[in-house]
Amino acid sequence: MTAKYLPTFAMITTLSLTAGWSLAQDSDIHGAQFNAAGKVLQPVGYRKWIFVGAPLTPNALNGGEAPFPEFHNVYVEPTAFAAFEATGTWPEGTQIAKELTMVQTDVSTDEETGANAQVSGVGYFQGEFVGLELLIKDNQRFPQEPGGWAFFSFGHGGEPYAETASAFPTDSCNACHADNAETDFVFTQFYPVLRAMMEKD
Repeated sequence: MTAKYLPTFAMITTLSLTAGWSLAQDSDIHGAQFNAAGKVLQPVGYRKWIFVGAPLTPNALNGGEAPFPEFHNVYVEPTAFAAFEATGTWPEGTQIAKELTMVQTDVSTDEETGANAQVSGVGYFQGEFVGLELLIKDNQRFPQEPGGWAFFSFGHGGEPYAETASAFPTDSCNACHADNAETDFVFTQFYPVLRAMMEKD
């Protein structure tokens, strides 16, 4: 499915409020696409999905070797976002994309903190794209995965990313999410956009 066919968040909200459309009971969540070999296809138009946040754990604040030193720009596919807002539950077919972006460095970067001086002040700013990952909830396709969540990477070498990806072993990602994520294997505690939605319930 191409990006031009993705409904806007405003359209989804209007339908939900005026037509009584319940996404929790609707099977028309825009799920991931897979090829004949069972590999997931790179999501189309994910940068136009709902942006929920960009956590950062830089090397300079983690002994020089942070497990995840990049900005993590996280996007939720719009129909899944609307369903979560309406029900507080991530529906089957949910897609959450995470694009990794390096911390910007230049001649003004402080060696001790890794911070960069820009016109707005000293801080951490996004540099180049270096990776793309995808989280999918699909109990029918991944019944062996806890919660039905599967994790994929399209590479960490920058663009262009791989066109397809295979699911990581359970212990690579799912185990950590199971132990530490606040809401159905998703780290909602790190995203104020999602927290605010949950507080309305």
